[in-house]
Amino acid sequence: MKMREKIRLGDLLVNVQVITQEQLDDALASQKDVNKGKKLGDVLIEKGYTSDEIIAEALCHQFSLERVHLGGLQIEDDVLRIVNDKILKQYMLIPFAFAPDNPNVLQVAMSDPMDMNAIDDLRIITNMDIEIFVTTASDISAAIDKYFGNAEAMKVAEQFTKEHQEKYGKFESQKNVEDDSVKDAPIVKLVDQIITSAAHKRASDIHFEPLEDRLRIRCRIDGVLQEIMRHDISLLPAMVARIKIVGGMDISEKRRPQDGRMTNIVDRVEYDIRVSILPTVYGEKIVMRLTQKQALSRDKKNLGFTPEELEKFENILRHPHGIMLVTGPTGSGKSTTLYTALSELNTEEVNIITVEDPVEANINGINQVQVNAKAGMTFAAALRSILRQDPDIIMIGEIRDGETAGIAVESAITGHLVVSTLHTNSAASTITRLVDMGIEAYLIADAVVGIIAQRLCRRVCTACSTLVEADELEKKELGVPEDKLEEKLMIPKATFNPGQCSKCGGVGYKGRIGVYEILPISPKLKHIISTNGTAEDIEKQAIEEGMSTLIMSAGNLVRKGVTTMEEVYRVAYEG
Repeated sequence: MKMREKIRLGDLLVNVQVITQEQLDDALASQKDVNKGKKLGDVLIEKGYTSDEIIAEALCHQFSLERVHLGGLQIEDDVLRIVNDKILKQYMLIPFAFAPDNPNVLQVAMSDPMDMNAIDDLRIITNMDIEIFVTTASDISAAIDKYFGNAEAMKVAEQFTKEHQEKYGKFESQKNVEDDSVKDAPIVKLVDQIITSAAHKRASDIHFEPLEDRLRIRCRIDGVLQEIMRHDISLLPAMVARIKIVGGMDISEKRRPQDGRMTNIVDRVEYDIRVSILPTVYGEKIVMRLTQKQALSRDKKNLGFTPEELEKFENILRHPHGIMLVTGPTGSGKSTTLYTALSELNTEEVNIITVEDPVEANINGINQVQVNAKAGMTFAAALRSILRQDPDIIMIGEIRDGETAGIAVESAITGHLVVSTLHTNSAASTITRLVDMGIEAYLIADAVVGIIAQRLCRRVCTACSTLVEADELEKKELGVPEDKLEEKLMIPKATFNPGQCSKCGGVGYKGRIGVYEILPISPKLKHIISTNGTAEDIEKQAIEEGMSTLIMSAGNLVRKGVTTMEEVYRVAYEG
């Protein structure tokens, strides 16, 4: 290996044309003036000149090293015990195996294989030869958190509990515990550790739940809650106080629900965190919703549409005016679909204004308005003002009442394109919901141009799933014709075996995919809607025109081996 050659990362990246000399000079100047102490690679990534994946590939190519993806590995305990986690964090490396042909050689993943000090220190600490592999810093952070995070959090929690009991006694009422403990480094560290761990696990929500004698912490991962740790209940007041202060809430108010907001950076990714605090019998329950700002807006091809669905989606967006509605329960990906639609429509020629509660992500070139009920800025009030701002496209975060629905319909009929969300179970029932809100059927038929009902289905783990034969009922659910029910059909089955699969952690699923029911409003559907047709009438006609219902779309994913029947029943079953 050419490891001892005196070559700096910046020069290497310029040589292989990953960055330009001007970008390197800018990053070095920034590193010297603003980002003192930061590694050059981190500065280059923050400035958007490159990514950690590209740097890793360049290092592999330059030094003829192998690339390793730690997420797909299960590191054995005897390997993890060799080096202290403080050393791992200091040098951003992690040993992951002994060499198969020589147990005295330790295989180590590094984000910077040119760090000779780290390699020399590791040799001395382990008294072993080191074989270098390349990975990204974020991959190493996630691995360290996976194998050492909970232990570190437990250590901090135990330290705090011990100090707290010594100071206040085990059962003493804690009137002023927040004032002392919120300044306590262990609690700050523990809250940050929980957020970091949740981000690494791809969690959308963190629940801090006070039970009678314990504090239970659960994360919603791929739409399902999983318990990640439990602590002594005495930790709760200090954690609540810490979160209230960072979230801009009233630390002294414990009897009323409160909402707050904070941001946190994990592995150079900024997370917007919405906080909700609710008083319960055993203390205040906290729910934190984590959102990656850049994750909300993505390329429409990455939403999980089939080619036919993508074509329908694009056709709906081509309408110069009308209403496009996205429906589904909370957490079904509606905001992502809306933001993707807005990004698609966002050009210099159009004036786009949104009214949201809250504004979930900032998009360049779009005017975004935050609802503020206390100041009288409701959805309806904001929309009236927006119509005087010469908009071409209006996005309404959610149609919650008849007044908002009425203004949306009026806007669509007078030449604006309106995109919004509703909470309904299917595309067809969205029409009847608008009627229930007091909108005349003929106006709905004239205004609505398309409806997308959606859900998020968990992807079955490709590493540990098995194939099983579908029974007769499952075949019927999957749309197998009566004359072919005797034929054999193999479908995926998730295996739940905690801790046994390095890819999914033994849950059986990893990641999610969108399931869609797309309903473009055709002339025949307009006639059915304007003559007060039922949801069943609308759905029947839509299916005749080629619409796949949620259950049909989810069933197609099962037949393709993407998800399981259990997931279909969980997210799309209609009874």
